[in-house]
Amino acid sequence: MRTVLDLLRLLADRADGDAPADDLERVAAGLAGSDPEAGALALRIRTAMDAGRRRESELAALVEIARDLASESDTGSVLHTIVRRARALLGTDVAYLTLYDAERGDTYMRATSGSVSRKFQTLRLPLGAGLGGLVAASRTPHWTGRYAGDARYRHTEAIDTAVGEEGIVAICGTPLLVDDEFVGVLFAANRAARPFTPDDVALLGSLAALAAVSLVQTRRLADTAATLEALQGAHAAIAEAADAHDRFAGVVLAGGDVGDIAEALGRLLGGWVAVLDQDGVPAGRYGPVPAGLDVAAALRRAGEQPGDGTGRPVAVPCAGGAWVIAVIAGGQRLGTLLLGGVPGSAGPEGTDGSAGSHGRTGGAGPAELTPAQIRTVERAAMVTALVLLFSQRADEADRLDRADGLAELLAAAGPPRPPTLTRLAALGVSARRPHVLLVCRCHAARRRALAREAATLGGRSGLVAEQDGAVVVLLPGDDPTTAGARLARPAREQDPDAHVTVGAAGPFLPADGADAALAEARRSVEALLALDRAGESAAACDLGFAGLLLGDRPDVAGYVTGILGPVVEHDARRGSRLLRTLEAYYAAGASPTRAATTLHVHVNTVAQRLERIGTLLGPDWQHPDRSLEVQLALRLHRLGAPGRS
Repeated sequence: MRTVLDLLRLLADRADGDAPADDLERVAAGLAGSDPEAGALALRIRTAMDAGRRRESELAALVEIARDLASESDTGSVLHTIVRRARALLGTDVAYLTLYDAERGDTYMRATSGSVSRKFQTLRLPLGAGLGGLVAASRTPHWTGRYAGDARYRHTEAIDTAVGEEGIVAICGTPLLVDDEFVGVLFAANRAARPFTPDDVALLGSLAALAAVSLVQTRRLADTAATLEALQGAHAAIAEAADAHDRFAGVVLAGGDVGDIAEALGRLLGGWVAVLDQDGVPAGRYGPVPAGLDVAAALRRAGEQPGDGTGRPVAVPCAGGAWVIAVIAGGQRLGTLLLGGVPGSAGPEGTDGSAGSHGRTGGAGPAELTPAQIRTVERAAMVTALVLLFSQRADEADRLDRADGLAELLAAAGPPRPPTLTRLAALGVSARRPHVLLVCRCHAARRRALAREAATLGGRSGLVAEQDGAVVVLLPGDDPTTAGARLARPAREQDPDAHVTVGAAGPFLPADGADAALAEARRSVEALLALDRAGESAAACDLGFAGLLLGDRPDVAGYVTGILGPVVEHDARRGSRLLRTLEAYYAAGASPTRAATTLHVHVNTVAQRLERIGTLLGPDWQHPDRSLEVQLALRLHRLGAPGRS
């Protein structure tokens, strides 16, 4: 009876945590001697009490771990806390955690505690490979007391080498799951063949569940913080862009043009800015544009990114460390805004914004602008579009007015009426000063650009109009040949329709009428095309004998002098007979021998004279076209000066 009371007393003390385990075992063993069944029951009670005490301890540890995890806001800190506490709670040599990589379809080592092998710390586990890969694939716990010889797992050289280098023998792994979302695997391992009990597996599973929840929550908190930061940044960007918009609006209200907007944007960003019109011609600039920048490629890049789906253009990076954005108003592209050289920007190597080395400005890749800077650029493009639109409409109205004025002058037969002269004066044309008239033929798609180019030649004193499929230009001056050459353009091999052919006439006084000059210029341009001289410029006086037929006032004397002048002058100065020899030569069918007979001289004398003539007229004087001109000049010379030899 005493033994039973001692046992009950010890069990009560054991429940309170006061009785040593060896005292309880000694009393239970004594009781077993007299009553084996009572002794066995006593040991069962003790075992149950020890298990309950252990579960209480583990639960307290889990609560403490949850408190530690809740205090961590960084994902890396959470992961290292998990493996450190797992190793301590299970009393293992090593604890480690792998995370799931959805893109690669495997898990990778993310945190370790007790590990010494670098290869083990950087290990990746394909799904289904090794114990960890099987846990990840099946999403159920697995454990083994001796991994190296366990045939249940698909061994790979990489995994076995890393495990062997770490010296791991026994492994237990359990999945990290949150609402069926697989996060990773938590492991506990020993460097000796110690088997894991079901209680160990359950404890590691509880810790894994707690860790998975904490990990997902930490990620979500990080995502939320990032979103809030992005929203704050977006708000700041909007405010900064609004300030920039106000600055651009102030420039416009003060009467500024696109050049002033480019300067305002360049000063805001600290870089260079160029505004190009719809033809790619610079319309405004701030700072030096890099010499090696491929502007044509940048314009194509802007055309590939017309907007963000709402009709608003967006800024996009391009080669050369630059950004480009289309300037659009009313669905019409009016130009392009190009910029770069922003301090502090980085230049990745590609042209598509791909990651690269950082810390350069103006390198081979696109500069990186902040959201606020991008919004500022887009606001600048919007304001630039409005300025260009207003300017375009004003220019269009002025162009139409000037074209109507020129059409009115050209429509007059003879001297224009006083109202027409008054209108010309208002347009800046001095009707009583010499002018030239150009008729330009080009491909229909290029007439508009040609008209704009021609308008720049005469400034406010010139008039341009499209008439009968041609661009007609009135310019102040007295040299039609030089004026026409400024607009003529030959075809290019890659663009056979690029030629511009110009017929010129003048000088004349607009006050005397322009109808005769218009007719002559038209005949000249048609003659150039008929003579297969597209892309050239010529007045009637430049077309040789064809000009004599086309011009209203053919200059026969000037034509003869232009062809034969050097020979006539030589004869007059030296007393030679070169002109007579030339006539005899052609009269003899270009035969020096027969010409010598006609002239009563030796054939060598004729040969010497012809050589001198070639020196005076040029080496091509016997070319069929030039020879025809020379023979015609000889006939006209004889008609104008009979009896001269």
